[in-house]
Amino acid sequence: MLHLKALLTPDELRQARQRLGDDAPWRDGAGSAGAQAHGVKRNHQLAPDSEASAAVQSLVLGALQRDALFFSAALPRRVLPPRVNRYRAGPTGQAGEHEHYGAHIDNAILRAGADWLRSDLSCTVFLSDPADYDGGELVVHGPQGAQRHKLPAGDALLYPARSVHEVTPVTRGERLAAFFWVQSLVAADARRALLFELDMNLLALRARHGESPETTALSGVYHNLLREWAQP
Repeated sequence: MLHLKALLTPDELRQARQRLGDDAPWRDGAGSAGAQAHGVKRNHQLAPDSEASAAVQSLVLGALQRDALFFSAALPRRVLPPRVNRYRAGPTGQAGEHEHYGAHIDNAILRAGADWLRSDLSCTVFLSDPADYDGGELVVHGPQGAQRHKLPAGDALLYPARSVHEVTPVTRGERLAAFFWVQSLVAADARRALLFELDMNLLALRARHGESPETTALSGVYHNLLREWAQP
């Protein structure tokens, strides 16, 4: 699980939000849910074939291209074009009206155009300022228990798609987010985590001591492990 800080710039956030007003082509989010998730999903999603969706996709994908931390952690082979969802508080404040997404697991295999993608990683990009809404936390359940996330606008959370997760009810305001899935070159979470830890420590060693025979050797270890484990 990784917090990607300031993935989107303030200007990119502004551009994204301009596309996501009430006049945007919002659809019932349950229509895109799998069999298990359908009964617990209550939100709205942007029509994926709309101009607004294409604009947000371009902003998010462009941001990923320049984020070295994302590439090191995800080792992406394919990225499903980002989608956008919206959660709002119920109009009369009744608990049953508040939009939310109950505990669920993402589908393992997703359609990506004419092809299929294995969902190794999920990523949520927060588009709303946390002060603009109550509730709406992304809760990821794992071996360490439930971890609750409500990140600053422009930040993103990358986490294993195999995790049970949910979005708590939004009880005030509106929560906007982009989300997408990644098929990694390295499918196993544990192997991907080891490569990420090795890469981060190599960067730290080079920053502190410069290049050396030891960092060159460790870089070889990294690439040889990647060569063994990658599935291009």
